[in-house]
Amino acid sequence: MRIAQVSAHTSPLAPLGGRETGGMNVYVLELSRELARLGYEVDIFTRRDGDLPRVERVAPNLRLVRLDAGPPEPVEKEEIVACLPDFARDMRRFTHSEGRGYDVIHSHYWQSAWAARAIARHLRVPHVVMFHTLGEVKNRARISEHEPARRIRHERAIARRATAIITASSHERQLLARYYGAREAQMHTIPCGVDINLFRPHDQRSCRRQLGVDPSGPVLLWVGRLEKLKGVDILIQALAELDRRDFTLLVVGGDERAADLKAELQAQAAEAGLAANVRFVGAVPHDELPVYYSAADVCVVPSYYESFGLVAVEAMACGTPVVASRVGGLVSTVIDGVTGYLIPWRCPGPFAEKLEVLLHNPELRANFSAAARRSVERFRWESVALRVGAVYDQALADYRAREVEGGFGAEVYEAAVLAGGLR
Repeated sequence: MRIAQVSAHTSPLAPLGGRETGGMNVYVLELSRELARLGYEVDIFTRRDGDLPRVERVAPNLRLVRLDAGPPEPVEKEEIVACLPDFARDMRRFTHSEGRGYDVIHSHYWQSAWAARAIARHLRVPHVVMFHTLGEVKNRARISEHEPARRIRHERAIARRATAIITASSHERQLLARYYGAREAQMHTIPCGVDINLFRPHDQRSCRRQLGVDPSGPVLLWVGRLEKLKGVDILIQALAELDRRDFTLLVVGGDERAADLKAELQAQAAEAGLAANVRFVGAVPHDELPVYYSAADVCVVPSYYESFGLVAVEAMACGTPVVASRVGGLVSTVIDGVTGYLIPWRCPGPFAEKLEVLLHNPELRANFSAAARRSVERFRWESVALRVGAVYDQALADYRAREVEGGFGAEVYEAAVLAGGLR
């Protein structure tokens, strides 16, 4: 089976921790690697944003294909829509130049799905979608979020017309049904994966020495894209309520486009008297993250929303307890009172309370650590890829068994996308 993975706005090979690079990049790359190991032929399509080869072989059976769509330089995610008609046209050209098509188109994020729908129609193959985040849900999670109505409108159209939708959690599945009208029969809940050979416990003291962190005091960790939805401000407020000041907080993630938010958070830490305690590390390569997780006593995930919560799973794979918001997919990944704590209120007090409990109780941390490592066995990439492969099989069978829905006007949709319409 030949699979086209579509990730229009960000390349899976881009360095992690930037504004547009995070869990989705990891998911697309690692899922594709595992599918390739299982014998699928996989091409990942992304937009060219630099002087890089059009086709790059990533592994046996796996290629990255860069399409010409818009200027060959980084473009803000919000502006990618203008590039999508060119993206769809070039993907179509590339497929014709190869002289062979794909059995399934699997798109990631709404913009990719917007273009991939036209290609799936042209090739007469099923379109499998994974949204990763949802505009309507982000707007409801935090009052100052303002995802555009255009995004939500297209997400609804895509959700109703995709052959199949993969959700990372049962919570996301419920939200797609409630806010987007997705059909139950369309949806398949498969958690994201983690490389448990890469993400495994390391000696804490040696990791702290490697990072230049005081080996004697508590170490807290936050990892992710530096954006307001991730709740770092809540974490800093919580730390200001702790009864000790011998801790270090490592904030891992963020690039130059997050400079303003970083400055705000640094000012907040200084005002709280924590300037010496909070260390902004910036983005680090993905394969170096296990050192940070293993150096920490607790990983904190105070997000307003997470569709899955990959950081929490990576931390637990390294034996690090997690204190996280009780939101989205985190409810399915963190076992409250067993591998960490889930905080039902997005305010600093409850976070501070649970951090105090863990930092003052090394035996409890050790119990959580052992349970955390055991809990991630279910997220092995091989089992995730096998389940996704089963969705491809079912989607292909369903597609062939019935005529693809009209409604939105399939041929009209394809023509409009390729012509640059549907703004």
